[in-house]
Amino acid sequence: MVIPKTITQFKKLKNITLFNDDCLKILPMLPENSIDMIFSDPPYLLSNNGFTCQNGAMASVNKGKWDKSRGFENDLEFHELWISACKRVLKPGGTIWISGTYHSIYICGFLLQKNNFHILNDISWFKPNAAPNLSCRYFTASHETLIWACKDKKEKHTFNYEQMKNGLFPGDKLKKEKTQMRSVWSIPAPRNEEKLFGKHPTQKPLALLERIVLSSTKENDVILDPFCGSGTTGQACQKAGNRYFIGIEINKEYFALSRKRLKA
Repeated sequence: MVIPKTITQFKKLKNITLFNDDCLKILPMLPENSIDMIFSDPPYLLSNNGFTCQNGAMASVNKGKWDKSRGFENDLEFHELWISACKRVLKPGGTIWISGTYHSIYICGFLLQKNNFHILNDISWFKPNAAPNLSCRYFTASHETLIWACKDKKEKHTFNYEQMKNGLFPGDKLKKEKTQMRSVWSIPAPRNEEKLFGKHPTQKPLALLERIVLSSTKENDVILDPFCGSGTTGQACQKAGNRYFIGIEINKEYFALSRKRLKA
């Protein structure tokens, strides 16, 4: 595929292209029907001056301007813009994964159906080491939801069934040996070694992205992450081998973090 070179801030590594820009600018420049799989962890739009728990202590939920809600209608428009842009670049048999909490995932699920995606699964990512709820007014949030959908129901999508059934997943206490992979995955938060080059406030564990890449892509596939963050999707592609990765990250600090991490 031909990658546009009109954007000034992007760096190429082996089988990897990183853009330091807004995905709503880059996605229209990518060729139509060129991407095999998309993983997207869009902003949850939760920076509302509230508080959360980090390492056992109270901390602000504010993550940056990129995570601030602009009101329901504007947030809805934002999610529809990037979801429809992703659909254009997906191949007919391509799939998309979207990760989120209840603050965003239901909006994204609605918009997937509105844009005629076919939902294949919703996955509950259970966090065995989830932080406690400091307010003691709600149930402790210990999972996130992932939606897996295909662009066209009539086209055959990639699912590596045998690898998911018979593969080894030692960190997941819910996965029984040589049984079908179920839709609840027990995966701890990112390990300390995954943060050697810096931290991202919504960083996903490498084990989660490895499972996604291994389950729904094959060799020589092109994988896109429009909200690249710390580059975990790219690292999962590197570990899987013989995949091409395109990452888009608007924040300069996190773009630099991704680049360092993937070069290492």
